Amino acid sequence: MAQAPTKSPAKTEAAGAAGEAPAGKSKKTLLIVIGLVLLLLLAGGGAAAYFFLMHKPANGHAVVKKEDSKPPVFVPLETFTVNLAPDDSGGDKFLQVALTLQVPEDKDADTIKLHMPQIRSRILLLLSSQKASDLLTEAGKNKLMKQIVVEINKPFDPAGDPGKATGVFFTSFVIQ
Repeated sequence: MAQAPTKSPAKTEAAGAAGEAPAGKSKKTLLIVIGLVLLLLLAGGGAAAYFFLMHKPANGHAVVKKEDSKPPVFVPLETFTVNLAPDDSGGDKFLQVALTLQVPEDKDADTIKLHMPQIRSRILLLLSSQKASDLLTEAGKNKLMKQIVVEINKPFDPAGDPGKATGVFFTSFVIQ
């Protein structure tokens, strides 16, 4: 019987040690690579969350969503027809205008409706004091809108609270 050549115990241990070392290094390397990948994923997710949640537009103000904002409340008024104050062109000029008021809340709209005769009177007096030449420009119309807000926001009673109109919108505007 022939015997197969045998390896010496020193060679077997060296080969085993050499064989185990690369296997041990590959496991360590694999764990390090997996750890680095996880670290990169976490860092990328954190950066994405930062940019999406804390993004500031070019004007420097953070983006804020208003969840509590209420829709505006509008109060349409009947059409006004008035004679305008005479100007240099001579002749009678008439203004026919339809307005819609904006107020913050429904209770303010109720207050406006309750005092509608006073409001209409104030607006009629203001409109009839205007000149046609002043109202033909956009600046003149904007000035008139501001004046109407001031008139509406005057208190209705001597000791009363001022009105709360925040805007006036022309829905029709005709000068003849």
